[in-house]
Amino acid sequence: MKNVIAMDDAIAKGKVRPPMRDRRYAIRFPFAADAEFIDLETGVQTHGVTSDLSLGGCFVCTNRPLKPGARVRVSLTRKDGRFEALAMVRIVKQRVGMGVEFIDLDRTSLNLLQRWIEQLRRER
Repeated sequence: MKNVIAMDDAIAKGKVRPPMRDRRYAIRFPFAADAEFIDLETGVQTHGVTSDLSLGGCFVCTNRPLKPGARVRVSLTRKDGRFEALAMVRIVKQRVGMGVEFIDLDRTSLNLLQRWIEQLRRER
């Protein structure tokens, strides 16, 4: 208990930063789909393949990630459908890819995303 109080004291005094919480708020599932992106500000296009998917976003393996904070139009294509949404690049891992958060999607794309997630849950 003494260590907990000491840590709380150190955080309150600004000596130690609180542990970072994982910002993900939805379960991610392994998922492969072709991904295409268009940066809405610059018009730069890139493509890749998703490695995971959640209701909130996905990670895309690509050699040409866009900049963090870029607002993009994303299209995910798989044999059973095409998903489209507005998204934001949240994290970039050089030579690996980028994580994007979905910020706006229409009813058709939402239904497809929910169907994909439900299929992934059943396959677990």
